[in-house]
Amino acid sequence: MVLTVNIGNTSITIGAYQEEHQLFCAQFHSSLTETADEYAIRLQALLSLHHAEALAVDGAIVGSVVPVLTGPLIDALHMLYPVRVLTVGPGLKSGLRLRIDDPGQLGADLLCGVVAALNLAQGPVVVVSADTAISIMAANARHELVGGAFLPGPQLSLASLIQNTAQLPQIDLAGTDVPPVLGTNTAACLRSGVILGTASLLDGMARRFCAELGSETTFFATGSLPPSIRAACRTPLRYEESLISDGLYAIWQRNRK
Repeated sequence: MVLTVNIGNTSITIGAYQEEHQLFCAQFHSSLTETADEYAIRLQALLSLHHAEALAVDGAIVGSVVPVLTGPLIDALHMLYPVRVLTVGPGLKSGLRLRIDDPGQLGADLLCGVVAALNLAQGPVVVVSADTAISIMAANARHELVGGAFLPGPQLSLASLIQNTAQLPQIDLAGTDVPPVLGTNTAACLRSGVILGTASLLDGMARRFCAELGSETTFFATGSLPPSIRAACRTPLRYEESLISDGLYAIWQRNRK
């Protein structure tokens, strides 16, 4: 079994793979105050929860955008398993050529998402990854990562709007229903603006990406982008929940020797 660890600002995603098969993919909240011992306990409990604690661990790979958490998670893995732990960064083969100004600034999650997308579709591909922010990264038909864009995520935009206004209520973006554009009360107007506004923004960006990459571009989505926003997009989005974990595993396979 191979463990993948994707460390994000909001959550840490743990994947387990065996012979090309994903055993499970699960999350727990990121915590800057927890020690390596505490993370080891959480990892062990997570494997037990998914009935994988008895399986031998052959290796692990970590991708992180939170440097302060990278060390404790690697230490936790070493406490539990006497295996080599790879870290996504310079020196690991990804199968991608990076055509950006400073490859050292590229987040591990962005790289892994594109690697996994190119295992599922011929290039060009665009990966829309949603967390606190929405990142949009593109690779061309020659499997070159050529750039992307960042923008605020819908939950962040909504929280900022509510915090800085006096009479706007909290609303739930969950569910798959696409609201009408003409809201008839305050909450409905908020849902229309956030859901349809974000979808329209993504559709507009998709058109611009297609103008650069070609009309045959395949769009993937992963992360916490609500189903209602995905349903409201006119651009076909192929949603893959474990895309980044799959990319981590693909990179481990390239570097396991």
